[in-house]
Amino acid sequence: MENMVLKLAAEKPVVIFSKNSCCMCHSIKALFSDFGVNPAVYELDEIPRGRDIEQALGSIGCSPAVPAVFIGGDLVGGANEIMSLHLDRSLKPMLKRVGAIWV
Repeated sequence: MENMVLKLAAEKPVVIFSKNSCCMCHSIKALFSDFGVNPAVYELDEIPRGRDIEQALGSIGCSPAVPAVFIGGDLVGGANEIMSLHLDRSLKPMLKRVGAIWV
């Protein structure tokens, strides 16, 4: 299952594993939307094998498992890591580097 997660994470410049019931997931998706990023979003509470994917995210280092954000195929982390990158102004350059945004 971990290999499947990593394969999904590499399909687009930004991939978010999320749950509709998670307020932090909503905030992170809104942040990326505000940047003009169109991430691949996998709602684990809506897709088949979502619980298995959630467990795999935990085993590769996502704690809590959602939101889990991958940029350029690499695990960046959850809400705390993304907000820290945003606040120190390093998120936008990272998104430009992987082609998720142009400006």
